Amino acid sequence: MTTILGIETSCDETAAAVVDDGREVRSSIVSSQVDLHARYGGVVPEIAGRAHEALITPVVAEALVEAGAADSDVDAVAATCGPGLIGSLLVGVAAAKALALVWDVPYIGVNHHEAHLYAALLDPHDTDIEFPLITLLVSGGHTMLISFEGHGRYRLLGATRDDAAGEAFDKVARYLGLGYPGGPVIDRLATEGDPTAVPLTRAMLDDGYDFSFSGIKTAVINWVRAHPEVETADVAASFQACVTDVLTHKARKAARETGAAGICLAGGVAANSALRERTLDICVEDGINAYLPSRAMCTDNAAMIAALAWYRLASDGPSALDSGADPNLRMDFSD
Repeated sequence: MTTILGIETSCDETAAAVVDDGREVRSSIVSSQVDLHARYGGVVPEIAGRAHEALITPVVAEALVEAGAADSDVDAVAATCGPGLIGSLLVGVAAAKALALVWDVPYIGVNHHEAHLYAALLDPHDTDIEFPLITLLVSGGHTMLISFEGHGRYRLLGATRDDAAGEAFDKVARYLGLGYPGGPVIDRLATEGDPTAVPLTRAMLDDGYDFSFSGIKTAVINWVRAHPEVETADVAASFQACVTDVLTHKARKAARETGAAGICLAGGVAANSALRERTLDICVEDGINAYLPSRAMCTDNAAMIAALAWYRLASDGPSALDSGADPNLRMDFSD
């Protein structure tokens, strides 16, 4: 058994987790900074970095205590080395390297986006993972449709040409006066609204695998201005239905055309109720597997960092201690 301590500090959550053999989560601690940034309507990098500095030591300590793990039980330490906010990344990378040096164990730097692909695979009941999978990585910063062909092997099928889906949620929520972050509040309001109340175009629905969500914000604003009497819940439900339709339509098309064994959701927007429900329905209808991360694993967390690190350590070995953090780190997609 290989026990890995994972650390995640790419944006506004300070997280640490202990995971055995890339699958069994013994602890997962996440300290959110949402309240610190809410007043600004988005993440402030300087505030995020300072908060990580203050929180990293107690969060790591709590993860070890909850896991019942002593220092000597940890076989490797992993951290997100990119992409993300450089000040935030450096806190996690420095902490992980320091612990690896003190404990004389390997250090593994991992890609944050790649780690999200492993969040849905942390269910211990899913012992047999069938590849390839179509993974829909949907967050505030990225929307990508990926063919997950095996551990460490990915092919990019499509991506957003402008706003990410999560960014669209935040922008619409901000315009409606719902606060930040927008995803959870729109998800809650949508349950009370009519998803057909506001006519919204499903942009690029049948145009390849790329996405476009920038126009939906303008469409929502124009409709609300022209119809000030419209219920906010109806706007939320219509907007959510539009985004969900596009995401799941393309994921289903990709799964059918590639012969995928299942569809996997990843990223913060994977916590959205409508997206989860529709993805599960599609998989049942098409007779393929659905890999849905728990809601706790949709947002940034360190369990997914430790999970990916286990595979990376086995295939590539440890990372060099003089390797740095890269705020613009990209995933390695095969041709």
